[in-house]
Amino acid sequence: MLTKTKIYLSSPHMGGSERKFVADAFDSNWVAPLGPNVDGFENDIKKYLGDEKEVAVLSSGTAAIHLALQLLNVSTGDEVLCQSFTFSASANPILYQGATPIFIDSESDTWNMSPELLEIAIKDRIEKNKKPKAIIGVHLYGMPYKANEINAIATKYEIPVIEDSAEAFGSTYLNKACGTLSDMGILSFNGNKIITTSGGGALIVRNKVLKDKTVFYSTQARDNAPHYEHSSVGYNYRMSNVLAGIGRGQMEVLDDRVKARRANYNFYKANLSKFKNIQFLEEPEGCFSNRWITCIKTDSYNLRERIRLALLGDDVESRPLWKPMHMQPVFKDCLHFTNGTSEELFEKGLCLPSGSNLSQEDLNRILNMILKTLKYDT
Repeated sequence: MLTKTKIYLSSPHMGGSERKFVADAFDSNWVAPLGPNVDGFENDIKKYLGDEKEVAVLSSGTAAIHLALQLLNVSTGDEVLCQSFTFSASANPILYQGATPIFIDSESDTWNMSPELLEIAIKDRIEKNKKPKAIIGVHLYGMPYKANEINAIATKYEIPVIEDSAEAFGSTYLNKACGTLSDMGILSFNGNKIITTSGGGALIVRNKVLKDKTVFYSTQARDNAPHYEHSSVGYNYRMSNVLAGIGRGQMEVLDDRVKARRANYNFYKANLSKFKNIQFLEEPEGCFSNRWITCIKTDSYNLRERIRLALLGDDVESRPLWKPMHMQPVFKDCLHFTNGTSEELFEKGLCLPSGSNLSQEDLNRILNMILKTLKYDT
């Protein structure tokens, strides 16, 4: 008896050339860290971003945020302002450095960090002699945050910005690539991202001096000596030559992946936007989203759950929107500046299957399950 194939939220999608680059690594015995694919992948990313930045590929996007905080000298006792509506990897590295996260809620236009609440938080912390050491903003689900407003506030108070573009490779803000809009940018190539190296990430910095420091810290901070000499604490964060080979193949199809993800969004919106109890996140003027994940906001928790469970019953993966960091048990004691936006999105929002390898048959199957649920809701 034939059974339906499971539909995942966002599964890896190979392009074809990955095998060639990986085979080159094996044929040349460059299977250890570093090698031609690492340099090639970094150059491919740099060229794609179209900005005079430097790129260091690493083991994960989390590692990139951690090293960004290290480069900014964030340490024990410091405070870092972080978007609350995000995945925990945006905030966890703050704790790695012994610092304290302060969480900032979202605004409704992009679902990202609210500039208004950001400035309120900065003023509050300065009044208490605790000027924040850094700001971590996130382009959530591929939608760019209000970079001009965030950067203007950051410049006003002289606080550097780390731009978490883990979900936004291929997105742009005012025709500039996400990841290049602030002091430092990070990318993720985790298995569910728009392109993948199985596991991996990158840190985007302003110049070669900062790149060299990133590489130094990411390779166990070994000093220039004939023996193993260490005057700083380092990490094992560098991407391997084999995984970078996968990345080089994936870079060849990145634009196609963005096109496919945006087509998924357009399909869902064309068929579901007529329902008053379903809302979509639109692109504000100047924003171009890669639509990494298509998200809907329903009018109630109950409807959100009925849709999710109906899809699950048909072996289709969907997921509630991120649970805000200020609601997470691990961060329960952290200060937060909130307005209720992210809590409502978590309660009523749902991520729909969005892989670039979804077939029309897959999309129709997903849509039909949602339509059946909405039919019973009306």
